[in-house]
Amino acid sequence: MQEELFPEVFQAIPGEGHSVYAYLNDGSVRWYDVAPLIQKGGVFAPLEDIDVFRSTLTVMNKTIAWDIEGSRDARNCIDIDPFTIYESKKVKDPLTDKR
Repeated sequence: MQEELFPEVFQAIPGEGHSVYAYLNDGSVRWYDVAPLIQKGGVFAPLEDIDVFRSTLTVMNKTIAWDIEGSRDARNCIDIDPFTIYESKKVKDPLTDKR
């Protein structure tokens, strides 16, 4: 019987605009664009400010998250379902040397 992967994000770094590179437990790097969610407003509205988007980006609940309050309370963060991240575009590691 094959074991199913439950995706977990270990590291998240901001990309261009409102995108994020997420490093997952299967060794892949995924690129996720948050802009469509931000455009809808609601809970994602604070992330429209690019400084807030970049400075509060973190990993909580084993996925990409934004700690808007700065409290490190996983119950009060904005996060994206890890399966959504896992299903996003797989990319090369942007931190590797491109020589």
